[in-house]
Amino acid sequence: MKLADLTWPDVAKLKRDVIVVHPIGALEQHSRHLPFFTDSILCGAIADRVEAALPKDVLLLPVQWLGASLHHLGMAGSLSAENETYIKLIAEPMRCLLRHGFKRQFVLNGHGGNKDGFHLAQRQLAVEFPGAQLCGANYWDVATEEIAKIVEGPMKSIGHACEAETAMMLAVRPDLVRRDAIHNDLLATRQPKALRGVYVALDMKAQTQHGGMGYAELATAEKGERLLDAIVVRLIEVIQTLRKKQI
Repeated sequence: MKLADLTWPDVAKLKRDVIVVHPIGALEQHSRHLPFFTDSILCGAIADRVEAALPKDVLLLPVQWLGASLHHLGMAGSLSAENETYIKLIAEPMRCLLRHGFKRQFVLNGHGGNKDGFHLAQRQLAVEFPGAQLCGANYWDVATEEIAKIVEGPMKSIGHACEAETAMMLAVRPDLVRRDAIHNDLLATRQPKALRGVYVALDMKAQTQHGGMGYAELATAEKGERLLDAIVVRLIEVIQTLRKKQI
């Protein structure tokens, strides 16, 4: 079920044990070959496929497209909420639905910069609503093993305008991919091995060649479909498990 397509009497009749899924993305630069809306497009596509597979288990919200993207503002056109604002953007829709009795809520994140904000929002709400099941994940984190088996480059995870993101965009919105501008961008991936496990704050303009991170030249549409399928299968497993779990 998609909340945007329903009426309030429709929602009033719903069982309150459905999983509310909040897809969150961004509008930020994605190198020279992908559009600003890449994270929102991909997260929305994945969320739509999950809802289509589990229409009775999921109440799907529209994609929250304004992300925490301050590290992309060096490139013209990128938009970002301030950190404090971003936490509210995540918490307030969740709080509304918690007040309506929907205690099972899952944030599906499509942009790495959003992670800290949605974690903080849910921690805050967990204090306000101690009987709720509040959880979420970056879509790539639930399918790390599956993604690593599909991508061919040395970087086996999701980067930025990388092999995986470019491949999935070629599968979902090939009309928006500037194929002649696809180039690897490896500057930000070259961290000394001694810094493994260390968080390094990025300025995407200063610390990349052209705003990306990874091996975009290896992307294909076929690979993108395989990635999407693998991610959706894992998320279906996650949602079904959460639905059965006692609060």
